[in-house]
Amino acid sequence: MSGVVRNIYNTLYNRPTVRLEGYTALHGLPGELLAYLNYGGATGSAKDALAEGMLALAMERGQLRAGQPVIEASSGTFAVALTIAAIHSGHPVHLVMPGTVTPDRQRMFTGLGATVVLTNYVYGRAGTLRRAQQLAEEVDGYFVNYFSNDDNPEYHRRVTGPAILKAVDGKLDAIVAGVGSGGTLTGVGEYLKAWAGTVWTVAVQPFESQSLTGGFSGRHGINGIGSGFVPDNYNPYIVDEVVSVATGDAVAAAREVLATDAVPAAVSCGAVLCAARELQKRRTGRVLCIFNGMAVVE
Repeated sequence: MSGVVRNIYNTLYNRPTVRLEGYTALHGLPGELLAYLNYGGATGSAKDALAEGMLALAMERGQLRAGQPVIEASSGTFAVALTIAAIHSGHPVHLVMPGTVTPDRQRMFTGLGATVVLTNYVYGRAGTLRRAQQLAEEVDGYFVNYFSNDDNPEYHRRVTGPAILKAVDGKLDAIVAGVGSGGTLTGVGEYLKAWAGTVWTVAVQPFESQSLTGGFSGRHGINGIGSGFVPDNYNPYIVDEVVSVATGDAVAAAREVLATDAVPAAVSCGAVLCAARELQKRRTGRVLCIFNGMAVVE
């Protein structure tokens, strides 16, 4: 992309794909290891482009009208990205979250322009979702619900999958991605399975929270993946393998790739890298990691 672009979101739809030569050499891997750097916006995560893209898809269908309020049940990175994207495009934002969210974080959202609506934490995630749906009806708003909304994987079918396939010139043996909302792996996996033949698809979850494989869901330190439940957007039928990575190993891998290849990878990317490294030892070939978050180094 060259010249002047219309807005920052135009720069997020086709991110660079880099060859991790240093990391490959460090671990003596036999194949080629690539990383699609799916970040670059305000939050330093893939959610910036996703939030704007999901709003655009809803507008395209006529489900979201100009100036209509946008509702979401979230206090995480997606809530930040959605607030910025919605305010930028002229939509008021209402974020529903449990009352246990810290006052500082609540003030951060109101400072960005969102209205914060708190729920009683004893009702859990289900209670937060119910309140968001009620609020959407009360204010005639659009409830994004990105963990269950097919616009999430649809964005990746339309944007991320084609961008990756173009970058690798159609030649790819495997992809590895972490599972948070499930949209990235599902959308990219479905696209590549349809257009690139037998691409081995690997889902990554924290070792401490193995909900994708029916295991125990506990606390972990890998932000962005391992939500503690199987999201509706996760399509297990296109997943060939699920790999569990411990938080400590993910942290170490993220530090290593910064040193070997100057890639500022978040811990979730380190988890993906660990899984890809083990895959390379068993299935030599051209493996692509989807990096959905950037580490800030100061």
